[in-house]
Amino acid sequence: MAFFGLFGKKKEEKQIAAEKEDLDQGLERSRTGFFSKLARVVAGKSTVDDAVLDDLEEVLVTSDVGVETTLRIIGRIQERVKRDKYVGTGELNAILREEITALMKDPAPVDPAIKPYVIMVVGVNGVGKTTTIGKLAHAFKQEGKSVVLGAADTFRAAAVDQLRIWSERVGVPLVQQGMGADPAAVAYDTVESARAKGADVVIIDTAGRLHNKVGLMNELTKVRNVMRKVIPDAPHEVLLVLDASTGQNAIEQARQFTKATDVTALALTKIDGTAKGGVAIGISDEFSIPIKYLGVGEGMHHLQLFDKKAFVEALFKG
Repeated sequence: MAFFGLFGKKKEEKQIAAEKEDLDQGLERSRTGFFSKLARVVAGKSTVDDAVLDDLEEVLVTSDVGVETTLRIIGRIQERVKRDKYVGTGELNAILREEITALMKDPAPVDPAIKPYVIMVVGVNGVGKTTTIGKLAHAFKQEGKSVVLGAADTFRAAAVDQLRIWSERVGVPLVQQGMGADPAAVAYDTVESARAKGADVVIIDTAGRLHNKVGLMNELTKVRNVMRKVIPDAPHEVLLVLDASTGQNAIEQARQFTKATDVTALALTKIDGTAKGGVAIGISDEFSIPIKYLGVGEGMHHLQLFDKKAFVEALFKG
């Protein structure tokens, strides 16, 4: 399945339908939990008053939307109630859809003129970082792009081994130096190799440790700097991978990594295995960083380019 036009390739109708179905199924648990709570809020009520808004605030917070984003949404609804004088509870779903969509951000398309397009992937261990890299490599390859992977998470032997398995599974080359090697040296070799081969995309894994901020910043800065010796504007994307099932922990991880490095895009994994899909709303809003990729299942093709309208539509379906 082509990766939904990341490099400007037009999607086929069959592909659009398959992605929509995957997204609907992936958000089923989040949708069920959210609307069961929302139904209790409006039960027996005809208008959106202060009591309804107080209960709605609790629903959003307990759905892992986050306190700051929840208050922003409630504030927007209060303004509408004040302006329109009367807002029925039957309108609440439509209003929520509009306000949530307005808060979220769509990712910018990739400039096809950039070659190779370098992605540096960051995130703690266990969030699905290596799997996301493998799925990305598969998606790019399906679009006819050549991909090179770099195993710069050299602090865990398992990390290098996992990435090697994915490279073999997808059928793309991997640059590695083994456990204990200098991550920056691996990154340098990867970018240099990709440029020499004329590759379209480079994806570099980095250490999945959330250690002290200074250490993390120094390590990631070093990796970035050595890549720029080969390609001055690399990396073109710093992708932070977060596990949706961890809810507020994902928001805290985003806070730490955005302090440590210039994160430009987010990948939210395991959305299909949790009722905490609301965390996507809070993360996108609070950090002003677009969610670019959404993991909606375990299959190699279960990674989608994020579309905020499709996401909200799936969350509010039915």
